[in-house]
Amino acid sequence: MTAVELQIDSLDLDGHGVARNDGKVVFVAGALPGERVRAEIVGRKPKFDRARLLDVLRASPLRSRPQCPHFGLHAGACGGCSMQHVEPRAQVAIKQRVLEDALWHLGRLRPQRILRPVEGSPWGYRHRARLAVRYVAKKGGVLVGFHERGSSYVADMRECHVLPPRASRLLLPLRELVGGLSLRQRLPQVEVAVGSGEGNVERIVLVLRVLQPPTPEDLERIESFGSTHGVAVWLQPGGPHTAGPLSPEHQGELTMNLPEFGLALAFRPTDFTQVNHRINEVLVRIAVRLLDPQPGERVVDFFCGLGNFTLALARRCDAVLGIEGSDELLRRAAAAADRHRLAGRVRFAGRNLFEWTAADWGETTSSFGAVDRVLIDPPREGALAVARVLAKETGGPRRIVYVSCNPATLARDCAVLAHEGGWTLAAAGVVNMFPHTSHVESIAMLERGCGNDPAGAPAC
Repeated sequence: MTAVELQIDSLDLDGHGVARNDGKVVFVAGALPGERVRAEIVGRKPKFDRARLLDVLRASPLRSRPQCPHFGLHAGACGGCSMQHVEPRAQVAIKQRVLEDALWHLGRLRPQRILRPVEGSPWGYRHRARLAVRYVAKKGGVLVGFHERGSSYVADMRECHVLPPRASRLLLPLRELVGGLSLRQRLPQVEVAVGSGEGNVERIVLVLRVLQPPTPEDLERIESFGSTHGVAVWLQPGGPHTAGPLSPEHQGELTMNLPEFGLALAFRPTDFTQVNHRINEVLVRIAVRLLDPQPGERVVDFFCGLGNFTLALARRCDAVLGIEGSDELLRRAAAAADRHRLAGRVRFAGRNLFEWTAADWGETTSSFGAVDRVLIDPPREGALAVARVLAKETGGPRRIVYVSCNPATLARDCAVLAHEGGWTLAAAGVVNMFPHTSHVESIAMLERGCGNDPAGAPAC
């Protein structure tokens, strides 16, 4: 392969440095804007090349010394983080630029106002993690951790600074536990879920994915591990719905708290929840403030999940309809509404939102009433079907808040709302839900009444 010197101009959506070599775009993992680097071309495509960073010839002032000894940009390094070489505040600025670039290049939109970034502690924030497990005789037994960078191999991890400290300290004991089980080669992953337990004390649940039934001796070892380390253990023989506690002593709820709204949302360790609970508290507060529901108004919460936004909104307005594709999540959201005495203000409906139609919207409004405001919080695929329906509604909601985990689909959907529906992209900003990764969480507010011209300025 060929080694070249490159000037890094920007970053792509995955946090790779972007340069040009003889007019062709080159993506360099680990390179930062403004740097001069030497890199080796490792993959060629018709429109771009990929390169491996060899040396930084002129370093960016944004570059920082990684805190974790397992972080690296080379093969074999832990792939759980991709940006520990970037100063934390600079990470947020880079993500803000990624969001703005996506909105402009993919949606031809510029927000009227850039929101202040939502950020918190860059360490110990991951309340959810899926750790791979592999028995590797050549490395002395079992490995437990994230995958190596760009590989299916498991990184040789002994600590993790983005996990809560108690969870990080379990990595080596977990190796020893799995290594002593008869099914050590039939246990491919461990889910880590951290939440609040009784008395608002931190509680950790480990979900062991078991591809064969544990022996009585295995169960005894696992039970002893849980007792010794003060964690609950669940076993998952099949899909997520099959996960259950090892014994009654390992039962009990995890909760994600929203103290400003007086809410404690219960969840199973295999449920989808926000990874960073502290940032989620701030995100919900900002989303509700931006949506600004008033007493007497009605709100629809698309992709409502466990009711993370739904129940908080119900504290501020007359009625909320949460719509979600998972019946299991809806059942738990409804139970949470009952527990918080909000059932009179909240309704839930199960729908496939990726196939949402004008007829679905008509049915919703006829049974629920006129919708004043909308919140959308979709998965990475976005909410294109919902955006298309809302764009065609002439007398629909006045304001939309869109929470996104993918700036590309956010830009696409906002473009539909703005260019086809006459909505104005009033505000947008980043939420640093995953420090030290290239993952960009964001929030946008759209208002009806003005369109956007091609330069992103209000057209009214």
